Amino acid sequence: MQIFRPGANTIALLVLAAIGATPVLGIGLAYRITSSPYTTNQDVTRNQPVPFSHDHHVGGLGLDCRYCHTSVEKARFAGVPPTETCMTCHSQLWTNATMLAPVRKSLAENKPIAWRRVHRLPDYVYFDHSVHIAKGVGCVTCHGRVDRMPLMRQAAPLTMGWCLDCHRDPAKALQPRETVFDPTWTPPPDQKKAGARLAAAYHIHTGHLTDCSICHR
Repeated sequence: MQIFRPGANTIALLVLAAIGATPVLGIGLAYRITSSPYTTNQDVTRNQPVPFSHDHHVGGLGLDCRYCHTSVEKARFAGVPPTETCMTCHSQLWTNATMLAPVRKSLAENKPIAWRRVHRLPDYVYFDHSVHIAKGVGCVTCHGRVDRMPLMRQAAPLTMGWCLDCHRDPAKALQPRETVFDPTWTPPPDQKKAGARLAAAYHIHTGHLTDCSICHR
């Protein structure tokens, strides 16, 4: 009497293969999810109380990043401009524009505008804007071409792997300090050599840049 059908052996092999492949596929899927825009929020545009356009203000009018983000060169945080900064211009321009009603209300009530944060790192990550600026890392390296963004979005994944890739080889991201705030700056054909020279000039040593304590304090 035949207990197993002729195809039983094939079925058994398929089941064993599935059992072995499931953990591998599960790990691969988990990795793809954690590094996907669904998790990192890359390229996500957030609704804001006021549709502030970097495309218009930076790309069109040529405002320098430091006009609004005043602490970027000397503090960990770039800073969000107070309402008074907005009203420097808008007390004279587009004074009755509907989209600027929250700005006028903020000034009248002396309450800051509740902007929605676009670039958010976990609380256990230490990041210092001033250090990166001083070492020749341009704004567009992390924030992308903000001068082309009608609404601000997160251009980079901001994952640990993405940061470590730069810390292992910072030369590819370096530019002259005087160009750090220029969104139109483009790297030269010999960026690898130019970056290496800048790394030496700015005293960047990679020996400890990947130590845990650099970003986790």
